[in-house]
Amino acid sequence: MTRILVGIGGWTFAPWRGVFYPKGLKQASELDYASRHVTSIEINGTFYGAQKPESFRRWRDEAPDGFVFSVKGTRYATQRRDLAESASSLDRFFAGGVTELGDKLGPVLWQFPSTTKFAEANFASFVEKLPQKIGGRTIRHVLEVRHESFADPAFAALLRRHNVAIALVDAEDQPAVHADTADFVYARLKQADEALETGYAPEALASWAKRFRSFAESHGGKRDCFVYFINGGKVRAPAAAMAFIELLR
Repeated sequence: MTRILVGIGGWTFAPWRGVFYPKGLKQASELDYASRHVTSIEINGTFYGAQKPESFRRWRDEAPDGFVFSVKGTRYATQRRDLAESASSLDRFFAGGVTELGDKLGPVLWQFPSTTKFAEANFASFVEKLPQKIGGRTIRHVLEVRHESFADPAFAALLRRHNVAIALVDAEDQPAVHADTADFVYARLKQADEALETGYAPEALASWAKRFRSFAESHGGKRDCFVYFINGGKVRAPAAAMAFIELLR
């Protein structure tokens, strides 16, 4: 069944305490609480360093059935001039326990620096190394790129051949390079306003909800969507996600 999963980036953020998290809630209980108020979380710590397999297992077990974690791929694979050299970093990343999330493992996000420009052969060497299956489990991949050179149709064509998504990013400082390249959609909405109770104005949330319903109904109604309210007025991200979930019901 098609799903529109909505959430936030991480769950440990001090300003959320007393705003999203009830006062007095133990920090060890924050994932349990967050995973019952949003339907997905993007794990960001994996971008900066390796996590332990037992951590992934604990997160999997703390979240309820049907919950999904997306995972940000290691920067050691993406912050290279020659992406053909990323193989060892990719191998270490996937051997580090991420698949312990089991059925709760969603897409893996690969974020590239704003200085990285599109070169077809270079990116082909990266995309072709992304594992499509591990242990019989399909692995979905999404790329977030931040340079206008990626508006090249050759980039979309490359990703389409491998069913890799281009992140749909709502940000003033990033070019709009989203294209239909995969059987799922992945969005990072970065323009929440701390002055607004729900981060985004009601009419903006309604517009995004209409757009994601349309995405979900494409591909024969079998297209999952992953939507994260992240960065921007981050203190409002949980409220924005919860308001968005209500709109979609």
